[in-house]
Amino acid sequence: MKNKLPGFAFARSKSITALGLALGMTVSSGILNAADVLITFTNTGPANGLWIMRPWVGFHDGTFDTFNVGGTASPGLESVAEDGIPNTINSEFQTARPGNSSAFFNGAPTPPGASVSLMFSLDPMDANTRYFNFTMMVIPGNDGFVGNDNPLSHQIFDAGGNFIGANFSILGSDVLDAGSEVNDEVPANTAFFGQMAPNTGTAQGGVIGAHPGFMTAASGNILGDPMFAAADFKQTGYQVASVTVQLVPEPSSVALLGLGGLALMLRRRK
Repeated sequence: MKNKLPGFAFARSKSITALGLALGMTVSSGILNAADVLITFTNTGPANGLWIMRPWVGFHDGTFDTFNVGGTASPGLESVAEDGIPNTINSEFQTARPGNSSAFFNGAPTPPGASVSLMFSLDPMDANTRYFNFTMMVIPGNDGFVGNDNPLSHQIFDAGGNFIGANFSILGSDVLDAGSEVNDEVPANTAFFGQMAPNTGTAQGGVIGAHPGFMTAASGNILGDPMFAAADFKQTGYQVASVTVQLVPEPSSVALLGLGGLALMLRRRK
């Protein structure tokens, strides 16, 4: 399978704490009264359905536009949509909003039923943490992706610093086409289906719009493969993913000590 890379990595962020999350801890970001915010992407599709690929998230003040339906994909968005590589779009964001928090996964794709999470420590009173944009590839495919073209879609703090959070679903009707690569479904051109190198498909020179869907199982390659027999996301109500944004509570003494440390503490108290 193409694009299945080992490991897991984060890009530039003010305070991402994956190891701390795994241990039930948080790491100080140096921000007074910082709020630890966890964003989770869950693949809610059916077995043998779409996979999701390396989510990217960027926080801003409500004025950053990652893309516009009807417009041309930036090099960063093209890289996400065609190959599931978010490095360039993260660089584009950091160039436009230097120092704002942003992050992405750089590991294996996420199959149906699985989740990936990104954790940030944010200043609730900083206008640059009030909204977030996201984008990620859906696979297999030539240049299909999901994301928000409205920068005001996802507000997580209000002007007073109060946490709002988010919990929303991404449907098949939300899948977009970057217009940058022809949807030929030729294995050598199709990410996660046989493509061996990035950016090897046939250039389209189009604009961002609703994805037309895959070819039929009889005439195409994707739906005809048993691994993706249920990947027809144009079906009514098709589930692609869910996204939740929640506050992470302060670490408890149990989480910090671990079970062994807690048992030792209890023995000493006897």
